[in-house]
Amino acid sequence: MIPWLEANTPFPDVATALTIDAPGLLAAGADLSPQRLLAAYQRGIFPWFSEGQPILWWSTDPRMVLDTASFHVSDSLRKTLRKVEKSRLEGGRWQVRFDSAFEDVMRACAAPRKDGPGTWISKDIIAGYTGLFEMGYAHSAELWVDGKLAGGAYGVCIGRMFYGESMFARVSDGSKIALAYLVAFLRSRGVALIDCQQETSHLASLGAAPISRARFLEHVKAAIRQPAITGWRPVDPFTPAIADTAPAKDSLE
Repeated sequence: MIPWLEANTPFPDVATALTIDAPGLLAAGADLSPQRLLAAYQRGIFPWFSEGQPILWWSTDPRMVLDTASFHVSDSLRKTLRKVEKSRLEGGRWQVRFDSAFEDVMRACAAPRKDGPGTWISKDIIAGYTGLFEMGYAHSAELWVDGKLAGGAYGVCIGRMFYGESMFARVSDGSKIALAYLVAFLRSRGVALIDCQQETSHLASLGAAPISRARFLEHVKAAIRQPAITGWRPVDPFTPAIADTAPAKDSLE
């Protein structure tokens, strides 16, 4: 039996999360207010549930993370990124922006996919994360082609900890391009790990790997205490930038 959270109920200890049936399931209930979401992320907890279910809160073990220094770029994606960067600098058809259409990125991520129904991103999820965006805690990376949103990714950032949420693509590699620019920027600002929450083959192909929840939480505890990142803007994914703080010392290498 998992705990039911009321509006003012604090989260239980993540060590109490289920280990069988639904491994990582911690609690249900409460709300999706920006304040509740912040409290969750600071504790390594995230919401994930399907339509018709109550809000479900998770703390998985192991935890899938992407080391920003180990982001895998395939040869074909590398060629595309170089074309995009040239276009970006020359004001061409392909442009990359951050935080210019956050809610649109969320709605695109929520849209039905070719290989299945829509995602779990409901109107309440959109409202909660849009609230985080307005508070400066949520961000989007966007690929624009001929002035139209063609791909993107969004997530939550507290201190030097970034929690990836979802991606979408309307052109080939659109989500990967947006992610590549996001990873490059975060790496330049001293962010070592991106939380990917759950293990998938797609994330693994990009360089993500599982680590223990204990190690993940240890990293989160230190990273969220770091100064907030400012100046969100695309940087060349092939040119290491000078970080404004020393990189966190918890890469997967």
